Amino acid sequence: MPDSTISNSPLPGLYIVATPIGNLGDITARAGAMLARADLIAAEDTRVTAKLLSHLGLRVQMTPYHDHSDERTRAALVARMANEVVVLVSDAGTPLISDPGYKLVRDARAAGRHVATLPGPCAAIAAITLSGLPSDRFLFAGFLPSKAKARADTLAEFAGLRATLVFYESGPRLASALAAMAEGLGDREAAVAREISKMFEECVTGTLTELAARYADAPPKGEIVVVVGPPGDAVPEQADDATLDTALRDAMADKPVAQAAKAVAKRFGLDRHDIYARALTLKDAG
Repeated sequence: MPDSTISNSPLPGLYIVATPIGNLGDITARAGAMLARADLIAAEDTRVTAKLLSHLGLRVQMTPYHDHSDERTRAALVARMANEVVVLVSDAGTPLISDPGYKLVRDARAAGRHVATLPGPCAAIAAITLSGLPSDRFLFAGFLPSKAKARADTLAEFAGLRATLVFYESGPRLASALAAMAEGLGDREAAVAREISKMFEECVTGTLTELAARYADAPPKGEIVVVVGPPGDAVPEQADDATLDTALRDAMADKPVAQAAKAVAKRFGLDRHDIYARALTLKDAG
């Protein structure tokens, strides 16, 4: 069966095209050919995509498609797919990965349009390969919430997953995010990858606590991916009542009761609610 995405006359429809995440040389021949044959490119930022088109020597009609695009915009694009080749690109990497494109794909499929993908660069996958952390099972989690409470709640959802975790992050928030990960996930092995495929590509490894300290006073620039290893296989410590009470008193010396109880429960592999009740009793007893 002929491949409709590389023929001289591709079928009308939607084509999801991955673009370079830094090095323009990473554009695939297939992606370049599809961009050249597009009737319309739906771009996250037309100014960014214009640089890629200039590099390829192409002039193609573009229209913005991003987080704030509404149903009317999607409907117009889906209508054009009936007779035209519409290419979806993000600023860099694979569309739909931490990107709003899934709504357009969903609507195109619902309308019976032809949908195809041209795979290529993806920062999350590239960072996993650089990290040296287990890659047989991983979860892409995108950007963490900016507010501390929401971030802690999100990390709590991931804490028990026996998988490598992948996050996107910004330079100014990196140190606080790493510290929150150490608190919520435990001090796991991790990697911070940045400027992937560019001249100053860097991948720094260490524990979450070590990485948080490294970047505390020197926020890095560029696009950042944090890769966090899965939880270890350590057996929780065993404790009698006296040891447990001592651990709680020590923890409550510099933490609120709830945080102290959570830390001690995790350390000894015990129910957090039971430990919280015990901590309250100790606190009331003075």
